[in-house]
Amino acid sequence: MAIPFPDIDPNVFVIPGLGLPLRWYALAYIAGLVIGWRLIVGLMKRPALWGGQAPMEPRAVEDLLTAVILGVVIGGRLGFVLFYQPAYYLAHPLDIVKVWQGGMSFHGGFLGVVLAGLWFCRRRGIAPLAVADAFALVAPVGLFFGRVANFINAELWGRPTDLPWGVIFPGQAAQDCPGVVAGLCARHPSQLYEAGLEGLLLGAVLWLLLARGALLRPGLLLGLFLAGYGLARFVVEFFRQADGQFITPENPMGHVLSLGGFGLSMGQILSLPMIAIGAVFVIRALRRERVAP
Repeated sequence: MAIPFPDIDPNVFVIPGLGLPLRWYALAYIAGLVIGWRLIVGLMKRPALWGGQAPMEPRAVEDLLTAVILGVVIGGRLGFVLFYQPAYYLAHPLDIVKVWQGGMSFHGGFLGVVLAGLWFCRRRGIAPLAVADAFALVAPVGLFFGRVANFINAELWGRPTDLPWGVIFPGQAAQDCPGVVAGLCARHPSQLYEAGLEGLLLGAVLWLLLARGALLRPGLLLGLFLAGYGLARFVVEFFRQADGQFITPENPMGHVLSLGGFGLSMGQILSLPMIAIGAVFVIRALRRERVAP
């Protein structure tokens, strides 16, 4: 048993006369940024959530959005180049700017947003932890849209599986596959696993804690997001197909680091520091006095 991949065009539409497509992946980035922007504006309009005074004026969020967009695009692209295919881009440096060909890293985009946020807060004299908590609340929205777009693009699929919800993705042959359907390989829809864990579940937990006064402990939501995302990504990596450049006949699982009989993928290696740093932020936030309303 397996599920055929739904017939979804990766293009939302093509601009007539120009032949320029708007892809679902680009729309996911746009939707995540716009919805995140409006949610942060709404948070800044409710000073009671912050103990009586929001960290910035709502109109300042537009300038923050500009910095975030640059951080996401530049950081995400450079992260993919450095973490996943450094040898290829060292030989083809002009391809680094060809973002329309695909290739973005969440961990690189996250670091880009961190740097952009710190620059913005330093320039405006705003408390960075407060802004980081706001980022943590809206980030799952973008993660959800992005992972669904990965599924629509039939990319970043999972490892072979014979489970009944395995999906037969187009453009790939049955190689090292325990269950073959009509000559093709059924795989875990790991993109949807990530959309559910990193987007829906993590987002629901953070917004539930917001209603319970989590913003009165600066850094708490940030820490929970870092640890929650890192843990979710670490788990899903067991079901996600490794990037092709890491797979060899001697290393069919694509492990980057082997510890005895246990191997770690690049995604898991990059997630471990997020879990550790997130735990530190959570512990420090819980030890800190709550902001007095």
